[in-house]
Amino acid sequence: MNSNIETLFLSDCLSLIIDNRGKTPKKLNTNWTDNGYRVVSANNVKFDGLEKEDSIRYVDEKTYRKWMTDEIKKGDILLTSEAPAGQVMYWNSDEKIVVGQRLFCLRVNEKMDSRYLKYYLQSKTGQFEITKNTTGSTVFGISAKMFAQIVVKAPELFTQKKIASILSTLDEKININNNINFELEEMAKNLYEYWFVQFDFPDASGKPYKSSGGKMMWNEKIKREIPNGWEVDQLKNHMEIERGISYKGTEINGGGVPMINLNSFYLNGNYKHSGIKYFSGKVNKNKVLRPYDFVVATTDVTRNAFIIGKSFILPDIFGSNDVVASCDVAKIVTGDKLDKYYLDMLFNSDYYHEYIKGFASGTLVLHLNTDGIDWYNVIIPPKKLLEKFAEIRKDIEKKRSVILKENQKIVELRDWLLPMLMNGQVAVG
Repeated sequence: MNSNIETLFLSDCLSLIIDNRGKTPKKLNTNWTDNGYRVVSANNVKFDGLEKEDSIRYVDEKTYRKWMTDEIKKGDILLTSEAPAGQVMYWNSDEKIVVGQRLFCLRVNEKMDSRYLKYYLQSKTGQFEITKNTTGSTVFGISAKMFAQIVVKAPELFTQKKIASILSTLDEKININNNINFELEEMAKNLYEYWFVQFDFPDASGKPYKSSGGKMMWNEKIKREIPNGWEVDQLKNHMEIERGISYKGTEINGGGVPMINLNSFYLNGNYKHSGIKYFSGKVNKNKVLRPYDFVVATTDVTRNAFIIGKSFILPDIFGSNDVVASCDVAKIVTGDKLDKYYLDMLFNSDYYHEYIKGFASGTLVLHLNTDGIDWYNVIIPPKKLLEKFAEIRKDIEKKRSVILKENQKIVELRDWLLPMLMNGQVAVG
């Protein structure tokens, strides 16, 4: 055990707290702009960095100067105050942003290494300290005055820096893996674009069909030309929609089987592992998902309906565990003429998303009328071309699953290492 562990309060570790939670452009007698300085809120801050960046608003320089009397610096920590409280990220950028709603910016003093504090607050111990100091009836949150009650355990500064360096190396490996997965996804998107949007799929001679003068035919249903011999039909004739399960609040996150839910979707439709919930209720075997099943979001709570109608192929990362989908998610089962790998790319395309948003209704929560999926006129390529695309996508999805599994193991190692390193049970070198 490390006998040099010091017990501090979070307030003892800080030289500055930026707390602008009550400020808005309206209260500053100004307005949002189309560009300028980004206003980051709690909605954007997660452990692994910023998300929902398409939803971030902007203000001009004059408003920025009014709003940010103290500016954020590289190395500061962003901490959400509510909805939910306790999301923590390290600001590793020189970009000047506005610290917006439900968000603190923390700057450490000479006692503390900023990256160490970030890892501590993200750990189970740090999260417990934050959670036990939250207040509220319907929305639980923390105020700056509670920082004097949140306990931080820290070794000497030199050891803090060593620990942060070790854990940062693991994070760098995760980032490298994420970049590989991004490149694999981009390869699939580019191939889909060339073959099924620009119609430059390889013809019988291996040449790009349209660029080489392949015959195009006008289709009245979709008001555009498509390759000779291709079909257009409504999706309802080539797929089935299987709804996810309803559940009680008491059946969630108390252990159980992984549940794919609305928070399992990134805005671009990719799978987000940090959003997984766990369902402890009775599992209907007819509702169990399998690796590489095709799922779509049928509900949305984002301001601009970014997620509704988006889809992903379920990665093979859960081993022998059953997996279920929540009532906000549906499984799509395709027929003989269409393929899930092809439809997945379609559902995440900009033009399809603009179409499907028209079938979403609601005020705070959007619900998708799945008639919109049924009625969509889809281009149906030849079966052999779909099979060739599916073969390539299967290989890509298998590689991405391997990388996601590796990332899970790295995250588990990182989370296990922090208390071990802090207590001196694992030498820092």
